[in-house]
Amino acid sequence: MTDWSTKRVLVTGGSRGIGEGIAATFLGAGARVAIAGRNPAALEAARSRLEYGLGSECLTIEADVSDPQSCRTMAAQAVELLGGLDIVCANAGIYPETSLSELTETDLHRMFAINTYGAIYTTQACLPALAAAGNGRVVLTSSITGPVTGYSGLSHYSASKAAQLGFMRSAALELAPSGVTVNAVLPGSIRTEGLDGLGEAAIARMIEAIPARRLGMPGDIGAAAMYFASDEAAFVTGQTLVVDGGQTLPEHADAF
Repeated sequence: MTDWSTKRVLVTGGSRGIGEGIAATFLGAGARVAIAGRNPAALEAARSRLEYGLGSECLTIEADVSDPQSCRTMAAQAVELLGGLDIVCANAGIYPETSLSELTETDLHRMFAINTYGAIYTTQACLPALAAAGNGRVVLTSSITGPVTGYSGLSHYSASKAAQLGFMRSAALELAPSGVTVNAVLPGSIRTEGLDGLGEAAIARMIEAIPARRLGMPGDIGAAAMYFASDEAAFVTGQTLVVDGGQTLPEHADAF
């Protein structure tokens, strides 16, 4: 079984939500973890929560994944802080709703710059360290929205997440000879801070669409990421894992 105490992990977008959940999962298993994000105060708050809850050191790196130079600096800092790099969880992402009729060039550029280019820049910057590890792992956080389903007001988000999977498959082919795998987790509806403003009635409607009758938790995504990052998944690359409580299964509302 994987000895997580030997693993060095970088999680982008790690200061909240799914990213913090992924970091907590790896920290809880004994891995060394650095979280990256744009907001120093948010990073420090997440570090405090993680260290208080798990009793393990969590390192922080300020970075903007939409900037390739910032990603190169982030990768270098991660290698320096962790003593190398085995696993990169390219999780950073945004999901503002905008109708197609009101979508601007700026909206579209920002979405792809963070969600799609950010995943590519992060992987590219970390590649030398991952290859040096001999069995490096890249785990992308995509979504069911775009690759599997659609959602009104998220056409740009859907496109950015579907594009991640095109990148994943070709990158997996290119990197396989070096021992680096590239896979993606596709979350469904996950209980994060982003849902706090919706209200309980809206959240209840979301739960009604999920056969498991609950929202997912960030730790559910962390567990999926940990599988892809494990030694046991060495022969798995270019693949996706939907984590949605069965949300994408019903043909219609009465199916369950």
